[in-house]
Amino acid sequence: MPRADPAEPTGAGPGRGRVTLVGGGPGDPGLITVAGLRALREADVVVTDRLAPQECLAEIPAHAEVIDVAKIPRGEQTSQETINQVLVDQARRGRHVVRFKGGDPYVFGRGGEEVIALTQAGIPVSVVPGVTSSIAAPELAGVPVTHRGLAQGFTVVSGHVAPGDPRSTVDWAALARTGTTLVVLMGVHTLRRICTRLLADGMAPTTPAATIADAGLASQRVVRATLDELPDAVDAAGIGSPAVTVIGAVAGGDLPGTGDLAARGLVR
Repeated sequence: MPRADPAEPTGAGPGRGRVTLVGGGPGDPGLITVAGLRALREADVVVTDRLAPQECLAEIPAHAEVIDVAKIPRGEQTSQETINQVLVDQARRGRHVVRFKGGDPYVFGRGGEEVIALTQAGIPVSVVPGVTSSIAAPELAGVPVTHRGLAQGFTVVSGHVAPGDPRSTVDWAALARTGTTLVVLMGVHTLRRICTRLLADGMAPTTPAATIADAGLASQRVVRATLDELPDAVDAAGIGSPAVTVIGAVAGGDLPGTGDLAARGLVR
């Protein structure tokens, strides 16, 4: 029986546009999936942002158009509604549109909103999952999110809404007691409030923590500290987005990371 092609959604056909959401991984071009790279090579239009591995754009066809939909935290923004409309409009022109995203489209991303908008517009859409930064970024820095004897699980939360914010739906007191590694995405701006809340809810000040910025790239940086000292250490290092923070015993080790894959000759 032929295998289903994740880059070929049901309903697509000659002269009919379609959209493929491609997760690009944490930033290193060596971590994009085979299916994701194939979709890029078949694209007529690539709608991308700053978190996708830009080197992979060298793989797109010569005729393909690149549309930048930047979303810079507290800076230049392209609204999600505008992005949705770009995808719909381009697909209605009979094109294969690839929405190229960093990380995984469904891990605290807007991939779900894009799929809903496309489905409502009658556009065939498929999703190629990406390597999630919540696990890959720590591993690239030598910080496993679990390690036998240290952590029996991990919990991934989004930090884009701080503890105490009326929009927050996270039970931070429960997280402080859960006994799992905590992985915080999109939490650079709110890191101090997150650490303060975890400490107030009983997490030990000496709990190891690490923040990994630009994981897998030549600009990768890692800041390690205890939970009570991490916000000051991150501020002193001038860390900005994108970054992943790991809180728990696993952040206190010194295991070898894979570092920059390109520097080790694993990708072009």
